[in-house]
Amino acid sequence: MELWQVLVLSIVEGLTEFVPVSSTGHLILMSRLFGLRGPAIDAFSVVVQLGALLAAVFYYRRTLWDTLVGVVHRKPESLRLVRNLVLGSLPLLAVGYLLGKRVKALLFAPLPVALALGGGGLLMLALERYRRRSVPPYQQANELPAGRALVIGLCHLAALWPGTSRSLASLSGALLVGLPTAAAADFAFLLALPTLGTATVYELLKERQILFAEIGLLNLSLGLLVSFAVGLLVIASFLRYLRGHGLLLFALYRVGLALAVLWLMRS
Repeated sequence: MELWQVLVLSIVEGLTEFVPVSSTGHLILMSRLFGLRGPAIDAFSVVVQLGALLAAVFYYRRTLWDTLVGVVHRKPESLRLVRNLVLGSLPLLAVGYLLGKRVKALLFAPLPVALALGGGGLLMLALERYRRRSVPPYQQANELPAGRALVIGLCHLAALWPGTSRSLASLSGALLVGLPTAAAADFAFLLALPTLGTATVYELLKERQILFAEIGLLNLSLGLLVSFAVGLLVIASFLRYLRGHGLLLFALYRVGLALAVLWLMRS
């Protein structure tokens, strides 16, 4: 893996991690375009997401600190937020642990990614119509009852299929249970901390030998730094965009990319 490939893939990761277009799907497509494949490449596609995750930690540092202090002082809103984050992440963590190897073997390929991109784009078109017509009964994730947080967790399971997008899966669930768009996006970003954090650290520990041997510690460190910097810029920009525009542009992009990939595969 050459340095320029590391840089391009890391930039793509930072650009796509927090918007509902699937960072893993994009990394799979880009790595295949570069002629890169194998266990080390698949592991890098997961581990490089740790940089973007750290960007979310930095961006939400005040929220995380206030929540921690609130939990220590037994504040109800902080306890409810932590409970909802646990319920929103546990299904994905449990099923991902059980089926992770099978997912990699069957779905880390252009065709499954293209199908998930297209299907997710059509889902987003329906969600955008629903969002414009509905009046959210809740304003923040710490107001959600436990049952609705668990519904988000079950929707989150769709993220196991690369190309679906972890962000789309959790964002969709949050919109369906009654959060406004900006609050749904905030909750989706916070859900990345337990889910993406566990997945990336687990992959790093499990595949560290092959990563260091074939990717290299310097390249891996550079990739994490680049994905952190780009991801931090994208979080703020995406939240500003959502407040004024919604999901339509991302839905059209997903469908267009899916059609392009399918056309290229046939030619």
